[in-house]
Amino acid sequence: MCTAVTYHTKDHYFGRNLDFEFSYGESVTITPRNFPIAFPNGVKWEKHHAMIGMAHVAEGCPLYYDAVNEKGLAMAGLMFGGNAVYQKPKEGKDNIPNWAFLLWILGQCETVAEAEKLLERINITDEPFSDALPNSQLHWIIADGERSITVEAMADGLHVYENPVGVLTNNPPFPFHLQNLSQYMNVTAEPAVNRFGNQVEIQSFSRGMGGFGLPGDLSSSSRFIRAAFVKLNSLSGESERESVSQFFHILGAVEQQRGCCHLGEGKYEITIYSSCCNLDKGIYYYKTYDNYSITAVELYKEDLEGNRLISYPMEEGK
Repeated sequence: MCTAVTYHTKDHYFGRNLDFEFSYGESVTITPRNFPIAFPNGVKWEKHHAMIGMAHVAEGCPLYYDAVNEKGLAMAGLMFGGNAVYQKPKEGKDNIPNWAFLLWILGQCETVAEAEKLLERINITDEPFSDALPNSQLHWIIADGERSITVEAMADGLHVYENPVGVLTNNPPFPFHLQNLSQYMNVTAEPAVNRFGNQVEIQSFSRGMGGFGLPGDLSSSSRFIRAAFVKLNSLSGESERESVSQFFHILGAVEQQRGCCHLGEGKYEITIYSSCCNLDKGIYYYKTYDNYSITAVELYKEDLEGNRLISYPMEEGK
C-alpha cells in the first residue's frame, strides 16, 4: 500500500510513501536525455526528457515507482489490486505495457494537459516486463505545478479523473475517495465548539478536539482522508528547508510502522521509503525506514546529455 501527495509553497513538491513488506533493491535513478529506450510496441527513443526518481533497474531498464522529469512533470504508481485490468494490444492505439507507462508519459510530456492528450490514445497492456517481474496492479497520479490527475485502467476502460486534492492512496477506485471526503466535512483544525446542544455547557478537555473523527487506522481510505486533512491544513515557510521538512511531516502522518500491519507468516508492511521532489529545481529527497536523515540527489548536477543510467543506492541506517 502507498500514499502520494502534492504540496505547494514558493515551489511545487511531489512525493510518496512506498509501503511494502520487502525491498526490490531500488535506487535513486537518473535517466539522461540520450539513454535509449525501446518499447514493446516497436517505438524506440534515442532522445527524450531527462528524469529522476526511485526505480528498480532490471536488465538495464529503469522501472520507476515515482519520478519527475526535467520539465517539472511528476508521476507515481500505487497499488490498485483487484481493480486494475490491463488490455490486449488494440489497433489504432498506443499500446504501452503498465511497467512502461511512466516512462512513456514523463519521457515526452511537459504538463498534465499534454499527458491528457496522450492518454486519449493510450491502451495500457498486460504484457509483463519478464517472467521474474509479473505485472503489478497499479493506478497512477500525474502532477505538475498547477494540477494533478488520477489514471485508472479497469475492466471497462481507462479512466482519467481530475484530482483536486492532490492525494492518492489505493483501493477503492478514486471516485470513492472523493465522495468519502464528505463524511469528514466537520473535521477542522480549529478548536472544538459546542454544537451538541445549547442547553448544556460543554467544555473541551484537550487541544486538537476539532480533529475528532479523523480516522487513525492504516486502511487506504483512512490514509487518504488523513493525508488530505494534514496536507490541506499544513503551513510552512517558503524556504526549501521548511517546505521539504513540512512535506515529510505530511507523509509521516500516514507512514506504517513495523508490527502494525501483519500480512501473515511473520511478514509486516512498513514504509520502506518516503520521497519528496522539488518539481521546479529537480531535487529528489528521500529517507528510509531505518534512516531518517534526508538524502538529496540533484538532477541538474548530472550530465543530462549522457546515454547511461546514473544510480545512487538508498542510504540505509546502520
